[in-house]
Amino acid sequence: MEYYNWILAFHVMSLISWMAVLFYLPRLFVYHTEHAGNAGFVEVVKIQEYKIYHYIGVPAMWATILSGGAMIALNPGLFQSGGWLHAKLTAALLLIVYHFTLGRYKKQLAEGTCTKSGKFFRAYNEVPTLLMIFIVIMVIIKPF
Repeated sequence: MEYYNWILAFHVMSLISWMAVLFYLPRLFVYHTEHAGNAGFVEVVKIQEYKIYHYIGVPAMWATILSGGAMIALNPGLFQSGGWLHAKLTAALLLIVYHFTLGRYKKQLAEGTCTKSGKFFRAYNEVPTLLMIFIVIMVIIKPF
């Protein structure tokens, strides 16, 4: 168990990287939709969207999932410590779903078939913030 804290540290670093993508990618979608008439700008944003999602987001998500799974495998007693872990894992599952919806929107934007507005993406950008707040409260405060 001496390496558990190393896995935890890696988990936190992975999560920070993943959250950066979940916070920033919808902002790129805002720029993409609100500047659709500027073809040169949109082409640059498409490249950024692709790279941040595939080169940072996907690996960071999998690193977060795998390190979290490793911590649970090494310490299955966590499930006996209260409902906080179940709540946290549910919120983490919602983050995973959110991640894949961003991939779908990225693809639609690249193909020119996305009908969502910049206003929608501004609001949608708040989802990971709310889930992150909930997850941190569950992990630190463990209210139940």
